[in-house]
Amino acid sequence: MMNVVLITGAASGLGWELARACHARGDALVLTDINAAGLHERMAELGNEQIIGIAGDITDPQLHQQLIAACSERFGKLDVLINNAGITHRSPTIKTDPAVFRKVMAVDYHAPLELTLSALPLLRKAGGQIAAIGSMAGWMPVLGRAGYCAAKSALSQSFEVLRAEVARDGIGMLMVYPSFLDTPIDRNALGADGKPANHARSTIGNIRGADWMASQIIEALDKRQQRLFPDRGSWLASLLWRIAPAFYYRKMSARFAGEMA
Repeated sequence: MMNVVLITGAASGLGWELARACHARGDALVLTDINAAGLHERMAELGNEQIIGIAGDITDPQLHQQLIAACSERFGKLDVLINNAGITHRSPTIKTDPAVFRKVMAVDYHAPLELTLSALPLLRKAGGQIAAIGSMAGWMPVLGRAGYCAAKSALSQSFEVLRAEVARDGIGMLMVYPSFLDTPIDRNALGADGKPANHARSTIGNIRGADWMASQIIEALDKRQQRLFPDRGSWLASLLWRIAPAFYYRKMSARFAGEMA
Protein backbone atom coordinates (compact mmCIF):
# COMPACT_ATOMS: atom_id res chain seq x y z
CA MET A 1 0.00 0.00 0.00
CA MET A 2 1.21 3.50 -0.87
CA ASN A 3 2.64 5.51 2.02
CA VAL A 4 1.75 9.17 2.53
CA VAL A 5 4.73 11.29 3.60
CA LEU A 6 4.66 14.91 4.80
CA ILE A 7 7.99 16.73 4.45
CA THR A 8 8.73 20.26 5.67
CA GLY A 9 11.43 22.43 4.10
CA ALA A 10 11.02 20.40 0.92
CA ALA A 11 12.09 22.86 -1.78
CA SER A 12 15.85 22.51 -1.28
CA GLY A 13 18.64 20.71 0.49
CA LEU A 14 17.87 17.67 2.58
CA GLY A 15 14.10 18.15 2.31
CA TRP A 16 14.26 18.03 -1.47
CA GLU A 17 16.48 14.95 -1.48
CA LEU A 18 14.06 13.24 0.89
CA ALA A 19 11.16 14.16 -1.40
CA ARG A 20 13.00 12.75 -4.41
CA ALA A 21 13.81 9.52 -2.61
CA CYS A 22 10.24 9.04 -1.37
CA HIS A 23 8.80 9.88 -4.79
CA ALA A 24 11.13 7.37 -6.46
CA ARG A 25 9.71 4.55 -4.37
CA GLY A 26 6.10 5.50 -5.07
CA ASP A 27 5.09 7.39 -1.94
CA ALA A 28 2.38 10.06 -2.03
CA LEU A 29 3.80 13.37 -0.86
CA VAL A 30 2.61 16.48 0.93
CA LEU A 31 5.41 19.04 0.64
CA THR A 32 5.78 22.45 2.21
CA ASP A 33 8.37 25.23 2.13
CA ILE A 34 8.45 28.97 2.77
CA ASN A 35 9.91 29.41 -0.72
CA ALA A 36 6.75 29.32 -2.84
CA ALA A 37 8.53 29.70 -6.18
CA GLY A 38 11.06 27.01 -5.32
CA LEU A 39 8.34 24.64 -4.16
CA HIS A 40 6.40 25.19 -7.39
CA GLU A 41 9.51 24.33 -9.43
CA ARG A 42 10.07 21.15 -7.44
CA MET A 43 6.45 20.10 -7.90
CA ALA A 44 6.80 20.56 -11.66
CA GLU A 45 10.03 18.56 -11.62
CA LEU A 46 8.40 15.61 -9.89
CA GLY A 47 5.30 15.82 -12.07
CA ASN A 48 3.20 13.28 -10.21
CA GLU A 49 -0.50 13.45 -9.38
CA GLN A 50 0.14 11.97 -5.95
CA ILE A 51 1.84 15.15 -4.72
CA ILE A 52 0.48 18.20 -2.92
CA GLY A 53 2.54 21.35 -2.37
CA ILE A 54 1.53 24.01 0.13
CA ALA A 55 3.86 26.98 0.59
CA GLY A 56 3.97 28.88 3.86
CA ASP A 57 5.81 29.77 7.05
CA ILE A 58 6.30 26.60 9.10
CA THR A 59 5.85 28.62 12.31
CA ASP A 60 2.24 29.47 11.31
CA PRO A 61 -0.33 27.20 13.03
CA GLN A 62 -2.74 27.81 10.13
CA LEU A 63 -0.23 26.18 7.78
CA HIS A 64 -0.12 23.17 10.08
CA GLN A 65 -3.88 22.80 9.80
CA GLN A 66 -3.71 23.12 6.01
CA LEU A 67 -1.09 20.40 5.79
CA ILE A 68 -2.98 17.98 8.02
CA ALA A 69 -6.23 18.69 6.18
CA ALA A 70 -4.50 17.99 2.85
CA CYS A 71 -3.27 14.62 4.09
CA SER A 72 -6.71 13.71 5.40
CA GLU A 73 -8.87 15.00 2.55
CA ARG A 74 -6.68 13.98 -0.37
CA PHE A 75 -5.17 10.72 0.85
CA GLY A 76 -7.16 9.79 3.95
CA LYS A 77 -4.08 9.15 6.07
CA LEU A 78 -0.54 10.11 7.04
CA ASP A 79 2.16 7.45 7.42
CA VAL A 80 5.33 9.51 7.92
CA LEU A 81 5.92 13.08 9.11
CA ILE A 82 9.45 14.35 8.45
CA ASN A 83 10.23 17.54 10.38
CA ASN A 84 13.08 18.82 8.25
CA ALA A 85 12.62 22.61 7.94
CA GLY A 86 15.27 24.51 9.84
CA ILE A 87 17.28 27.69 10.15
CA THR A 88 20.60 28.55 11.76
CA HIS A 89 22.77 31.54 12.58
CA ARG A 90 26.48 32.28 12.77
CA SER A 91 27.07 35.06 15.26
CA PRO A 92 28.59 35.60 18.72
CA THR A 93 25.95 35.39 21.43
CA ILE A 94 26.83 38.76 22.96
CA LYS A 95 26.45 40.54 19.61
CA THR A 96 23.26 38.82 18.41
CA ASP A 97 19.88 40.54 18.29
CA PRO A 98 17.51 38.55 20.55
CA ALA A 99 15.04 38.47 17.66
CA VAL A 100 17.46 36.10 15.88
CA PHE A 101 17.35 33.68 18.82
CA ARG A 102 13.55 33.83 18.87
CA LYS A 103 13.33 33.13 15.14
CA VAL A 104 15.70 30.17 15.29
CA MET A 105 13.83 28.71 18.26
CA ALA A 106 10.46 29.20 16.54
CA VAL A 107 11.53 27.41 13.36
CA ASP A 108 13.74 24.68 14.83
CA TYR A 109 11.80 23.79 17.98
CA HIS A 110 8.30 25.21 18.35
CA ALA A 111 7.21 24.57 14.75
CA PRO A 112 8.15 20.86 14.52
CA LEU A 113 6.69 20.11 17.94
CA GLU A 114 3.42 21.88 17.21
CA LEU A 115 3.06 20.35 13.74
CA THR A 116 3.73 16.91 15.19
CA LEU A 117 1.05 17.36 17.84
CA SER A 118 -1.42 18.37 15.11
CA ALA A 119 -0.51 15.28 13.09
CA LEU A 120 -0.86 12.75 15.92
CA PRO A 121 -4.49 11.73 15.23
CA LEU A 122 -3.65 10.74 11.63
CA LEU A 123 -0.36 9.10 12.61
CA ARG A 124 -2.12 7.17 15.35
CA LYS A 125 -4.62 5.70 12.87
CA ALA A 126 -1.84 4.64 10.52
CA GLY A 127 0.58 3.36 13.16
CA GLY A 128 2.91 5.81 11.45
CA GLN A 129 6.28 7.37 12.13
CA ILE A 130 7.70 10.75 13.06
CA ALA A 131 11.17 11.82 11.97
CA ALA A 132 12.89 14.93 13.32
CA ILE A 133 16.15 16.32 12.03
CA GLY A 134 18.15 17.22 15.09
CA SER A 135 21.85 18.03 15.18
CA MET A 136 24.98 17.09 17.04
CA ALA A 137 25.01 20.81 17.94
CA GLY A 138 22.16 19.96 20.28
CA TRP A 139 24.53 17.71 22.20
CA MET A 140 27.66 19.85 22.37
CA PRO A 141 28.42 23.60 22.38
CA VAL A 142 29.56 25.22 19.13
CA LEU A 143 30.86 28.79 19.09
CA GLY A 144 28.67 31.24 17.21
CA ARG A 145 25.64 28.93 17.32
CA ALA A 146 24.08 29.57 20.75
CA GLY A 147 20.54 29.88 19.40
CA TYR A 148 20.88 26.90 17.08
CA CYS A 149 22.42 24.69 19.78
CA ALA A 150 19.64 25.66 22.18
CA ALA A 151 16.87 25.01 19.63
CA LYS A 152 18.24 21.63 18.58
CA SER A 153 18.75 20.62 22.20
CA ALA A 154 15.13 21.55 22.95
CA LEU A 155 13.97 19.62 19.88
CA SER A 156 15.92 16.54 20.91
CA GLN A 157 14.77 16.57 24.52
CA SER A 158 11.10 17.17 23.74
CA PHE A 159 10.94 14.52 21.03
CA GLU A 160 12.75 11.96 23.16
CA VAL A 161 10.07 12.51 25.80
CA LEU A 162 7.34 12.37 23.16
CA ARG A 163 8.78 9.07 21.89
CA ALA A 164 7.73 7.19 25.02
CA GLU A 165 4.30 8.79 25.02
CA VAL A 166 3.39 8.04 21.39
CA ALA A 167 4.88 4.54 21.49
CA ARG A 168 1.75 3.51 23.39
CA ASP A 169 -0.22 4.32 20.24
CA GLY A 170 2.08 2.38 17.93
CA ILE A 171 3.78 5.50 16.53
CA GLY A 172 7.50 5.25 15.80
CA MET A 173 10.01 8.05 16.35
CA LEU A 174 13.28 8.56 14.46
CA MET A 175 15.66 11.22 15.74
CA VAL A 176 18.38 12.08 13.22
CA TYR A 177 21.62 13.61 14.46
CA PRO A 178 23.65 14.75 11.46
CA SER A 179 26.65 17.03 11.69
CA PHE A 180 27.61 19.33 8.82
CA LEU A 181 25.77 18.86 5.52
CA ASP A 182 26.16 20.65 2.21
CA THR A 183 22.70 22.26 2.26
CA PRO A 184 21.22 25.79 2.02
CA ILE A 185 20.60 25.95 5.79
CA ASP A 186 24.22 27.01 6.33
CA ARG A 187 24.48 29.04 3.14
CA ASN A 188 21.41 30.98 4.33
CA ALA A 189 22.52 31.32 7.94
CA LEU A 190 21.54 34.49 9.78
CA GLY A 191 24.07 36.95 11.11
CA ALA A 192 23.90 38.88 14.38
CA ASP A 193 21.49 41.43 12.89
CA GLY A 194 19.15 38.88 11.33
CA LYS A 195 20.52 39.46 7.83
CA PRO A 196 22.49 36.75 5.97
CA ALA A 197 25.81 35.95 7.65
CA ASN A 198 28.74 37.41 5.73
CA HIS A 199 31.47 35.01 6.85
CA ALA A 200 32.13 31.39 5.95
CA ARG A 201 31.17 28.67 8.36
CA SER A 202 33.59 26.55 10.37
CA THR A 203 33.03 22.82 10.60
CA ILE A 204 33.88 19.66 12.51
CA GLY A 205 34.16 16.31 10.74
CA ASN A 206 33.20 15.50 7.17
CA ILE A 207 30.77 17.61 5.15
CA ARG A 208 28.26 15.15 3.70
CA GLY A 209 25.92 15.53 0.74
CA ALA A 210 22.18 15.88 1.29
CA ASP A 211 21.46 12.95 -1.04
CA TRP A 212 23.66 10.68 1.07
CA MET A 213 21.91 11.82 4.23
CA ALA A 214 18.46 11.31 2.70
CA SER A 215 19.26 7.71 1.78
CA GLN A 216 20.39 7.04 5.36
CA ILE A 217 17.14 8.49 6.74
CA ILE A 218 14.93 6.49 4.38
CA GLU A 219 16.74 3.29 5.34
CA ALA A 220 16.36 4.10 9.05
CA LEU A 221 12.63 4.75 8.60
CA ASP A 222 12.20 1.45 6.77
CA LYS A 223 13.77 -0.29 9.77
CA ARG A 224 11.68 1.79 12.21
CA GLN A 225 14.96 2.78 13.79
CA GLN A 226 14.89 5.06 16.84
CA ARG A 227 18.02 7.14 16.31
CA LEU A 228 20.46 7.80 13.49
CA PHE A 229 24.04 8.98 14.07
CA PRO A 230 25.42 9.11 10.52
CA ASP A 231 28.71 10.91 11.20
CA ARG A 232 31.07 8.98 13.49
CA GLY A 233 33.46 11.92 13.86
CA SER A 234 30.81 14.23 15.27
CA TRP A 235 29.45 11.49 17.50
CA LEU A 236 32.94 11.04 18.96
CA ALA A 237 33.22 14.81 19.41
CA SER A 238 30.00 14.77 21.44
CA LEU A 239 31.50 12.09 23.67
CA LEU A 240 34.68 14.14 24.04
CA TRP A 241 32.56 17.07 25.28
CA ARG A 242 31.23 14.85 28.07
CA ILE A 243 34.46 13.07 28.95
CA ALA A 244 36.96 15.93 28.64
CA PRO A 245 35.07 19.23 28.38
CA ALA A 246 38.11 21.47 28.91
CA PHE A 247 40.00 19.75 26.08
CA TYR A 248 36.91 19.95 23.85
CA TYR A 249 36.58 23.69 24.55
CA ARG A 250 40.19 24.32 23.54
CA LYS A 251 39.80 22.43 20.28
CA MET A 252 36.39 23.91 19.49
CA SER A 253 37.51 27.45 20.31
CA ALA A 254 40.46 27.14 17.94
CA ARG A 255 38.40 25.60 15.13
CA PHE A 256 35.57 28.12 15.39
CA ALA A 257 37.63 31.26 16.10
CA GLY A 258 36.29 32.82 12.91
CA GLU A 259 32.75 32.70 14.30
CA MET A 260 33.66 35.31 16.93
CA ALA A 261 34.30 38.15 14.47
